[in-house]
Amino acid sequence: METIFERDFYPTPQQVIETMLQGHSVTGKVVLEPSAGSGNIVDYLQNNYVKEVIACEVNSKLRSIVASKCEVIADDFLTVTSEMVSHIDMIVMNPPFSNARKHILHAYEIAPEGCEIISLCNATDMSDNKYRATTDQLKLHELVSYNGYSEMLGNVFSDAERRTDVDIACIHLYKPKSGESEFEDYMFSTIDEQDHGSTEGLIEYNLVRDVVNRYCEAVKTFDSVMAMSESINDLTSIFRGPYDRDCMFGCFDKESGSKNTRERYKKEMQKLAWRFIIDKMNMTRFATSKVYKQINAFVERQQHIPFTMKNVYQMIYMIVATQGNRMETALIEAFDHICSFSSENSTAGEKWKTNANYMVNKKFIVPYICSYGRYGTYEPYVTINLWRDDSERKIADVCTALEYISGKKEEIGIFSYIRYNRLEWGKWYEYGGFFRFKAFKKGTMHFEFLDEDIWALFNQRVAEIRGWELPKKSEKKRK
Repeated sequence: METIFERDFYPTPQQVIETMLQGHSVTGKVVLEPSAGSGNIVDYLQNNYVKEVIACEVNSKLRSIVASKCEVIADDFLTVTSEMVSHIDMIVMNPPFSNARKHILHAYEIAPEGCEIISLCNATDMSDNKYRATTDQLKLHELVSYNGYSEMLGNVFSDAERRTDVDIACIHLYKPKSGESEFEDYMFSTIDEQDHGSTEGLIEYNLVRDVVNRYCEAVKTFDSVMAMSESINDLTSIFRGPYDRDCMFGCFDKESGSKNTRERYKKEMQKLAWRFIIDKMNMTRFATSKVYKQINAFVERQQHIPFTMKNVYQMIYMIVATQGNRMETALIEAFDHICSFSSENSTAGEKWKTNANYMVNKKFIVPYICSYGRYGTYEPYVTINLWRDDSERKIADVCTALEYISGKKEEIGIFSYIRYNRLEWGKWYEYGGFFRFKAFKKGTMHFEFLDEDIWALFNQRVAEIRGWELPKKSEKKRK
């Protein structure tokens, strides 16, 4: 007897759907849900302004539920043909975990050109073990490597409506257009230019247009270059051996020696183009070490997204929208770093981790940051402990946070300043408008805020972010 609680029925939690669609817009699109279940994804899409949702569901009881929400075009998704979905813009799916690879490959096969595909799957489907991989796994890996990316979500169904301890991955694919229409959506139209002419001062509009155009032309030129290379190689094949790579024209992979493909070249150029744009935006200006890792992860994700002007601008707006959150993270990290070095650094003393009404002292101490004796020699000038650089990194993060709240930008980092100026032990020195500091041969360094306004503002901003009562000393100074 058929029931809704079959082996592969795992309704998708809303939080997981939000994670799947993060960075993707569904507004005004026609979306296919191939394994709709009870309709969680269908409900989410309809609540987020899609133009239309169509679905498939093999279970008759679940299908009757979904049919009350949207059009059901088939029972078994694997029977759906490309003609049936030629009008869709996107596929969002949580296929049966036991057969996800087949469903994802079929989705890509029947999807129209320009379609986005977002799918959950068992994390093992994206395993890197090539020796134990099935044919479907190898096909899926190749598809993802050239036309998208995957991300590990972890055990996101552990507290779902129906639970499982299986680790989950999310696959994002884009089916590129081909022929003359391949790059037709890469550049802005006149109307688009009016809507996206501003980039919030992060990057010049003309630069975006120029870089996207260069990328498109490079990929187009690849075809003609490879065609000429094949012709030259055919002419010389009679007196050239099969391993005479140096005498062959065309692009070859340095590691494998195999001929470069258009897909591989396009993917690598896409990565380079994204990297160029993000470098131009100088995203790391106010980045602490932890935030820098987050930015790197963000950059890596962008490199898998088609390099269109529309996508570049969506990324820019996303960066603008999240700039405040990144800076708040930098401030909190810097504050906690100072407090963690020593109980003397905080008005809360040893209770700094639990006391919600405290502040960083105007003077603070950082241990294990200097190096005096090494390998039997003694340094005449202040040197940084390079083999225990955690403290150095954290103080550099503090300076980054202070640059953000003060609007100042030092041309040289504090530890580069120390290295270049041959500072003496036990003497006070000033760095920019932030600190004066003194280094001791036992390895500690003492810091003191130079500007009481910056010191007070630093404490106030952290208190506001964390919802604390403003520290009395900073509040008094502010008044």
